[in-house]
Amino acid sequence: MVKDATGTRRKAGDNPEAEHPEDRKPQSDEARSAFLPPSGVPLPAPPEDEHPTSEFAVPSGLVPEPPAEPEGSAFAPPSGQAAQSTQTRQPSGYPAFTPPQGIPVVRLTKETPWQDRMRTMLRMPIAERPVPDRAQKHEDGTGPAVPRVLDLTLRIGELLLAGGEGAEDVEAAMFGVAHAYGLDRVEPTVTFTLLSVSYQPSLVDDPVTASRTVRRRVTDYNRLSAVFRLVDDIGSDDVEVTLEEAYRRLAEIRRNRHPYPGWTLTLAAGALAGAASTLVGGSWLVFIAAAIGAMLGDRLAWLASGRGLPEFYQFVAAAMPPAAVGVAFSLAHADVQASAVITGGLFALIPGRALVAGVHDGLTGYYITASARLLEVCYLIVGIVCGVLIVLYGGMQLGARLQPLDALDTTQRPVLQIMAAMLLTLAFALLLQQERHTVLVVTLGGGVAWVVFGALHYTAEMDPVPSTAVAAGLVGLFGQLLSRYRYASALPYVTAAIGPLLPGSAMYFGLLGLAQGRLNEGMSSLTEAAALALAIAIGVNLGGETARLFLKVPSGTDGTARRAAKRTRGF
Repeated sequence: MVKDATGTRRKAGDNPEAEHPEDRKPQSDEARSAFLPPSGVPLPAPPEDEHPTSEFAVPSGLVPEPPAEPEGSAFAPPSGQAAQSTQTRQPSGYPAFTPPQGIPVVRLTKETPWQDRMRTMLRMPIAERPVPDRAQKHEDGTGPAVPRVLDLTLRIGELLLAGGEGAEDVEAAMFGVAHAYGLDRVEPTVTFTLLSVSYQPSLVDDPVTASRTVRRRVTDYNRLSAVFRLVDDIGSDDVEVTLEEAYRRLAEIRRNRHPYPGWTLTLAAGALAGAASTLVGGSWLVFIAAAIGAMLGDRLAWLASGRGLPEFYQFVAAAMPPAAVGVAFSLAHADVQASAVITGGLFALIPGRALVAGVHDGLTGYYITASARLLEVCYLIVGIVCGVLIVLYGGMQLGARLQPLDALDTTQRPVLQIMAAMLLTLAFALLLQQERHTVLVVTLGGGVAWVVFGALHYTAEMDPVPSTAVAAGLVGLFGQLLSRYRYASALPYVTAAIGPLLPGSAMYFGLLGLAQGRLNEGMSSLTEAAALALAIAIGVNLGGETARLFLKVPSGTDGTARRAAKRTRGF
């Protein structure tokens, strides 16, 4: 006997299926499982294997993105160059990757001046600068001597900065010299008294940095033009200038004497003051008196310089003799316009060259150098003010009667004033030690500038500030065009030509008002003088930038324009 699943006893040989269905007893609910389906309901399909999902999994039906390529290292060669031999070295200027828009190709041809070519490359990132087309080698074939190239670059930059050249052109010249000798990864830096240049052969090599301090400044545009010719020859494909030849020519430039002797410069200072006094209404006697005072001031300044006095005291000494001559004529009750005599002497002392250079550096983004130049201008003007005020105050204590309106002549003399403006420009060019072949051109430029100013101010009755700005803009325009045509500096064609526009009379009226106790009138005249000086500087810079619109500037092959001059611009 055995028991089945329901507990019924039966024999071992009995077949439970042979029993009649009616004889079966229904099973109780307790005998069924709670998880079994009721009778008559089909059993569900067996479950598939479980597949747990993550919240980061891609939903069904969506195509996953292809995996991103691994980022390359800046020190690894490009993929196309991986199979090359390890002995073949990549160019130091080759970028680690190619930008999406591509690298613009710069046309460095002789059709454009080297200033524009080098300025265009300076405004490009190092990775986008083209590799030098040629590198001048030494006889041993080892390549350029980096320390000597950097030393030559600094010496050339020192002469340019000491001659009054703008910081942007000095950096362009330094970069052009280094680039011509095969140093492409070069970064020159120019401040008011310090020059530095850094060269890094590649991203994994240590940089080499050299610096030089500018301790002495000499106004010699003849030397400045010679340095520009040397830089042009170094960067030219038609002339082969080795390092030895460049050093030899640079030594000759340093040893060259000034083109004009000292007595010529003294006579030029007197002619400048006499012509300036004629511009403000002086007679021939005023011309002679102003010339004598300016020549005495020039000799006194040379004496102070020989004794090693700072430049501030040199300007104080130079400003006193012209003012003393004017006061002496006033005390003698001579029929001479004493104010015109003093005004003519001030024209020879106003630092217009430094003012134009300072404003130019500020407008082109070199704020440290611009601040230093403008601070120097302020010190020199304060020296002039001190010298003139000392003499004016002493003269008034002695009974001198100086009237501001004595320096003005209501009767216009256009022919005489144009001749005086040209004479003033000629004398200014001699004081700047310009080359002889540029003197005639700049003299005509000064006459044209005065004609434009007179037509706008006296004929059209325009305010003196915009009239001065327009005239200075024309000077800057033609000066920039002439400099690009001759591959030279623009300073010899611009600085002397703005001489007739200098605010000598407004400055004198301000000083006279301060000496007489009329502070409001004095400060008003000094403010007008400052406005005229800024109008000259901004006009010259704007004219130079306008000239570049008519010049062929290096750009990319896709027609992209040159980069902005302001390096801090982020848009």
